[in-house]
Amino acid sequence: MKKLRHILTILMVSLIAVLAAGTVVEKFHGSDYALAHVYGSWWFAVLLALAAAGMVVMLLTGKSWRRPAVCTLHLAVLLILLGALLTKLTGQHGEMTLHPGVAADCFTLEQKDGSGEAQLPFTLTLDRFEVETYPGTRSPMDFVSYLIITDGKFLYDARISMNHILKYRHYRFYQSDYDEEGNSVLAVAHDPWGTGVTYAGYILLLIAMGWLFFEHNGQFRTLLRKVSTPTAVLLACVLMLGMTTPAYAASGKPRVLPRESADKMGQMYVMYKGRVCPLQTLAKDFTTKLCGNARYRGYSPEQVFSGWLFYAYDWQNEPVFKIKGDAVRETLGTDGRYARLSDFSDNYGQYKLDGKVQSLPMGDPLRKKYRSADEKFQLINMLYNGKLLKMFPHADSTGNITWYSQNDELPLEISDDEYLFIRKQLSLCQEYVVKGDFDALNEVFEKTRIYQEKYALGNVPSKTQYRAERLYNRLTAGKWLAILNITLGLFCFALALYCMGRGKKLHTPVRRLALVWMTLLALFLAILFVLRWIAGGHVPMAGSFDSMNLLALSIAIITLIMAKKYEFALPAGLLMTGFVLLVQMMGGANPPVTYLMPVLTSPLLSLHVTVIMIAYALLFFIMLNGISAVVVRCAQPGNSSYIERLQDISRIMLYPAVVLLAAGIIIGAVWANISWGRYWAWDPKEVWALITLLIYAAPLHNTVWESFRKPMFFHIYCIVAFLSVVITYFGVNLILGGMHSYM
Repeated sequence: MKKLRHILTILMVSLIAVLAAGTVVEKFHGSDYALAHVYGSWWFAVLLALAAAGMVVMLLTGKSWRRPAVCTLHLAVLLILLGALLTKLTGQHGEMTLHPGVAADCFTLEQKDGSGEAQLPFTLTLDRFEVETYPGTRSPMDFVSYLIITDGKFLYDARISMNHILKYRHYRFYQSDYDEEGNSVLAVAHDPWGTGVTYAGYILLLIAMGWLFFEHNGQFRTLLRKVSTPTAVLLACVLMLGMTTPAYAASGKPRVLPRESADKMGQMYVMYKGRVCPLQTLAKDFTTKLCGNARYRGYSPEQVFSGWLFYAYDWQNEPVFKIKGDAVRETLGTDGRYARLSDFSDNYGQYKLDGKVQSLPMGDPLRKKYRSADEKFQLINMLYNGKLLKMFPHADSTGNITWYSQNDELPLEISDDEYLFIRKQLSLCQEYVVKGDFDALNEVFEKTRIYQEKYALGNVPSKTQYRAERLYNRLTAGKWLAILNITLGLFCFALALYCMGRGKKLHTPVRRLALVWMTLLALFLAILFVLRWIAGGHVPMAGSFDSMNLLALSIAIITLIMAKKYEFALPAGLLMTGFVLLVQMMGGANPPVTYLMPVLTSPLLSLHVTVIMIAYALLFFIMLNGISAVVVRCAQPGNSSYIERLQDISRIMLYPAVVLLAAGIIIGAVWANISWGRYWAWDPKEVWALITLLIYAAPLHNTVWESFRKPMFFHIYCIVAFLSVVITYFGVNLILGGMHSYM
């Protein structure tokens, strides 16, 4: 039995090491190379086969077959591996291009040793291809191919779009791409055996994982009976980041519009990032991108935007551009963290950053910092040359709406009244600003909004969406919320340790205050989530900003659930939400609410992200529990009961964390299969999610690896294991890349 444990350990470590190495190979040599030389190699298949054989031997020798839930779970894993093998041996994947009116009966195969062709037992004819756009914009909402299937004497009509595949005679067709000539590119998958077996494995795995929670003599139920009192001690390792403010000039503030006029300006519509939104959204994003904060010297985003638009001279020497990197600051000739517009040009009017980005290699970190500074400067250029303010809608003869800026080339059929209004609107506003006639200026802003609603033919956000977005823009907080949360968490933690040392519980007034604050924070985050959902028209879970907001909300809810039973859940929850919000805010500007790529509109994406974020929140709690155990061990070496209690609590949380992580991976695989025809592509994000699952599944097998029964070994392992979560979420996005890097 001891030799078997050693063999299983070597297999597990080897598998994790190879998976991790494969993501590094892909980073430097590309996905095709990694697939051919690592994931698709014969020796990797042998490694997986040995792991499966080890699993079977472990079940038989450990008598786990006597537990139906455990036996079913491992059988499900074997089914999933078998499905992958069948897909590799019998599956076909390729691509075909359909030309309007031309029948096609073959597709190009994807092969490691080149390309070949596979014959279809029927023909496909493209009747027409359409790009459906979001109302009032040119942003694609969906790509749709209308087909005719000819199978012998029978004809069938078919429709393919993103997230809506065509299934016919065990072949699946996915909308992959298109070209300007109206040709449609379809991805083709023919996997009659592998997909069905894999899906059966997924379903069986979910059933087995749910079964584990209800086993009467299972470990989870045993732990629940064992832990009956709230005696957990949680601790976070905190790095306080000081908030610095720019050194403002001693002179007075630059001029801006009065708050009422700036707010009126923000109520107008603008085409921004492929969608129609309040100009307030553009102003907020504009201000945040420049100075790293949505406000500047007490001015609202609309006021800052109005200052650059109408009082350009005042703002040229204002230190508003937040610059990262000493080399970039040296190039611009500024000593502080903030630069002026005048710093970007030398005495001869030459742009100081000209050619800097192109002169640096792609992997150089300095390239990103130079590009960031260049983007801030170009943002001002876009404002002054009119490209940023696409405020004037015009419908062509077919009813398609295009939004123009004042300096754009206007269509010939546009009426004289429209032409004059578009060309003169901004000049008229500037004239009223110079005169100081802000009542007249407000009236122009109001008439402009009425004009926009009229000529957009109703293709503007609904009143509910419009109000939700404006309220969302006002409510979003800055770093102060994260810093306050961390500060409260530190205070509660220190007080909790003091009370623990005296054998008492956390003081009731402090506990109530923390509970009220966490409740308010959860409500605030939930409101932001709902407002962003309404404004964007989709569940906000696709980007890093949205997922971090969901993670913070998940932690807050879990904290409130645990607070009644576990004494130190509140300090830990405050610290964790603070750190997550801080990472969210430090990640850059709050991105505007934008339309999603068509493939990201699937409801499976929302479920996938939700489940994964809750799993990460639980793993975060487990990691902090481990740090708490280490601190208690150092401070009170004889207090083993607390450390054991912490282990029991962590093991209770580990079960749902692993189950949710596995469920999230399965949901993501199904979503990928529906969208792209592949449920697993060995993308770095997928691989590291699998690595994380394997790492955290190991402590649940304490009958195989007895070391996990030792409390301190378990806690230290969980602390180190959390690095896999960090790599999965941040490392893949920032370093490894891949098609999931937007997440």
